[in-house]
Amino acid sequence: MSERSERFASLEEPQKRGQAAEAIVKSECVSYGISVLVPAYDNESYDLVADIDDDFYRIQIKTAFEATTDGAVRFRTRSTRTKSSGYEREGYEGSIDLFAVYAPVCDETYLIPIEDASKTQMTVRYERSKNNNVKNINWHEDYLFDEVLPSLGSNPTT
Repeated sequence: MSERSERFASLEEPQKRGQAAEAIVKSECVSYGISVLVPAYDNESYDLVADIDDDFYRIQIKTAFEATTDGAVRFRTRSTRTKSSGYEREGYEGSIDLFAVYAPVCDETYLIPIEDASKTQMTVRYERSKNNNVKNINWHEDYLFDEVLPSLGSNPTT
């Protein structure tokens, strides 16, 4: 586990982990020269907007947790709000363009187009499964930040 992952894991409050994931994603954007716009209020469905080659992308930031199977991480693709009448769960279709996902278990950041994400949660595999299944797998290398970025029209410099 990387030093950053260990520090992330030591954060006890979910809000702090969320803030740390947002900072990690913003840092990735800035390191590629991408301008980041942050909503003035916390009631938008997206956490930031990235200006990539004069195109704007609404991004919802998520933290991936270790999946129930080894070698994979999972994140929720719905928003959950607490209301006096109970929980309200809502999808992001039509209100975001990308999920930016920080996976502390492998210290990776993914960019996932909303169209690639399932309705409730998504699993990303960073190691082969024990049964060697390769069908219908979301492989981490297909969603790594620096792999997806060029397809969005950016010309990042490393």
